[in-house]
Amino acid sequence: MHEYTSTARVWGLTCPGFPEEVSRARRWTRDILRGSPLADDAELIASELSANAILHTASGGAGSFHLALAVSPKVVALSVTDEGGTGTAPRVEQPSADAVHGRGLGMVSVIAHRVIVHGSHSGYTVTAELFTDTQPGGHPC
Repeated sequence: MHEYTSTARVWGLTCPGFPEEVSRARRWTRDILRGSPLADDAELIASELSANAILHTASGGAGSFHLALAVSPKVVALSVTDEGGTGTAPRVEQPSADAVHGRGLGMVSVIAHRVIVHGSHSGYTVTAELFTDTQPGGHPC
């Protein structure tokens, strides 16, 4: 195998910061992963991360957000990059029972095998990884 050849495939999509783009992100993810046992989980993650970008960062309204989907024989990695503009990084929260927000990234962290947050106030990338050789939500040793 040539040193620059990879079995991973990567797709990217940039969306305007409008709420209707969340369904576009879901559909795009589902279409790429058609036939994969991880498609449903990845679609849900795309929906949640895209909605978070629109609702909680400068990506909403006049901004945009970017999705990247990498698929290899061992992992499906979905990343959403926002335009920042907030004083805090995305994080898993433990909201009170009557809270109406704050559960989304926690849900993603339960579904994904690993969640990674990179960036600064000028923009964050949240990456959720789903490993193909374990059950969804299961964490390999």
